[in-house]
Amino acid sequence: MADGTSGAGTLGCGGSEPEMSDSLKSFGEVLKAFRKRAGLTQEQFAPKVRYSVPTVASIEQGRRYPPPPFVERAEVALDAFGALKGAARHLSRQPGIASWFRQWARLEEEAITLWTYECRVIPGLLQTEAYARAVTTSVPPVKDEEQVDRQVAARLERQELFRRKPPIAFSFIIEQALIERCTGGAEVTRELISHLLERASQFNVELQLMPLRQPDHAGFDGPMRLLETQENRWLGYSEGQRGGMLIADRKEVSIMLQRYAKMRSQALTPEDSRSLLRRMQGAL
Repeated sequence: MADGTSGAGTLGCGGSEPEMSDSLKSFGEVLKAFRKRAGLTQEQFAPKVRYSVPTVASIEQGRRYPPPPFVERAEVALDAFGALKGAARHLSRQPGIASWFRQWARLEEEAITLWTYECRVIPGLLQTEAYARAVTTSVPPVKDEEQVDRQVAARLERQELFRRKPPIAFSFIIEQALIERCTGGAEVTRELISHLLERASQFNVELQLMPLRQPDHAGFDGPMRLLETQENRWLGYSEGQRGGMLIADRKEVSIMLQRYAKMRSQALTPEDSRSLLRRMQGAL
């Protein structure tokens, strides 16, 4: 999918292949040492930095890039003498995420609004583990088990964004055809639909399906992502098979906003989308 972690012509492709990072693992070890020095378990430490226990564990294991607010709060909570801030300045690779996607992934961490239109594969933020594995293993070149595990883990870890406080306002528009494709088989699709319905029930998530028949479609130029920063500036992101592009030019972003707004009017309403998902699930 268009998130640098889906395996849809993104990860595992030449220069896009992510690497494990010694700097991330080193940061995780330093963080863990300071946490233990403070006499805190991960469960006790997590509320102090306002992130979940799984996120703390992932950062300590070197599997996730620590967001700037995490570093700031950890520095204060652990009285780390500036060591964590210093170590964070030298972080490089984010495992499981293609290098050209990392900048956008970091922006997502601080966004207040995230909009996604996808016409190729279910967005990574909405994927189940089984669906993510099916997508990852489908796209050449062939990946070994460790590569698949790493890419799937990175995709699922990004879903911590749904639990972030303050919450992000999410909007997703996905093509009905992506579900009709039945990627991974009927059971995987049935589970995926249940997951989509669960996400769609969250107060901060709006999910709309673009029906199979829609002659007037503003998304013919392909998938897009938009986010609003805490300073209320909008940024866009566009991705192809071998790379992605952050879009900051206000005029270009305005065009993307116009297209997304029109697609919201063309897609099924959130209520009708949920009804269609339930019918599709029952038909499997």
